[in-house]
Amino acid sequence: MTTSYTPPKNALDAVTHANPYPYYDGLLARQGLQFDAGLGLWIAAGADDVMAVMRHPECRVRPAAEPVPAAIAGGAAGQVFGALVRMNDGERHAQPKLALQRALAGVSAQAARQRAAQIGRRLWRDDGLASWMFEVPVSAMASLLGFADHQLPAVSAWMGEFVACLSPYSDAAQIERAHAAAQALLASFKALMREASSSAVPGSLLAQVVAEAEAVGWNESHALLANLVGLLSQTYEATAGLIGNSVLTLARQPEEERSGVEDAAALVQAVSRLDPPIQNTRRFVASDCEIGGVPVLAGQTILLVLAAANRDPRGQGREFGFGHGVHACPGQALACAFATGAIEALMAELAVRTLNWTYRRSLNARIPVFS
Repeated sequence: MTTSYTPPKNALDAVTHANPYPYYDGLLARQGLQFDAGLGLWIAAGADDVMAVMRHPECRVRPAAEPVPAAIAGGAAGQVFGALVRMNDGERHAQPKLALQRALAGVSAQAARQRAAQIGRRLWRDDGLASWMFEVPVSAMASLLGFADHQLPAVSAWMGEFVACLSPYSDAAQIERAHAAAQALLASFKALMREASSSAVPGSLLAQVVAEAEAVGWNESHALLANLVGLLSQTYEATAGLIGNSVLTLARQPEEERSGVEDAAALVQAVSRLDPPIQNTRRFVASDCEIGGVPVLAGQTILLVLAAANRDPRGQGREFGFGHGVHACPGQALACAFATGAIEALMAELAVRTLNWTYRRSLNARIPVFS
């Protein structure tokens, strides 16, 4: 019996659609930037088009008139957001980005994978997959940074409250909690840095970030603290979505094909490309320009459909779900390592079973909510 397929209404609706991929394949059939009048956005879906936008100097990561989302401007959460190097353009952020990239590159993927697996087994609750997949990666990152085990639950809870402010669906109460969480996280990192300077946590990722910051002359203390918070926030949702989508892929396999933990890394890598947690991102046009022969105007927005670009044969295997170029996520390898460790912990607990889920309401993140 054949069931009818109802496609998503548009590229934003596709993010949480049960099966957006036939729709994305349709977008790929139309190369070049396409204007969606209903959304009021340009759509870039092909690998070459996405790369052209990411590389274009007039395509910025934030609108010129709104460097910080208006809903959080002026509060602690907005101050953190405004200092994040991934959310800013320009030369003054080049050295801080380099410091973070170097520090993260120094972390062993195997160590990150093992840390996530250990934490995953310790935190597992038989009925708690929905919250567990968020707690494990952020706790693993916090642990690598130097937080003690007893601090991890608080750090994870604050991060959950902080990232809520980044959603356009957040209400006033959530934003207030996000400001309070941002203050708590900044204070915790400030205290941790004092410990690091007294060699209480030698060899931690935090110590590596501080050393690299000193090496490139990055001495803005608030910006450094904010970007440490940013390392956790980047880990929180994207890696949770990667874990959740990997769980779904695993659960769809016949039980006899779930051959063991040795396949967890390959599973996560495949999901990262074929069912990525971050389905799209945006770029904001600073000045009138031309991209791929298409004229675009200052103030217009381009939606980069990363999940479609990942499937483009012309992309030669490139993966766009973690960004590219100057705004590429420097923690991609760590995110995959954390997700792999988490999947290993699940498999070790024999926790994969028949699942019920929906997708969390979002305009860009494909994150299953398990019940």
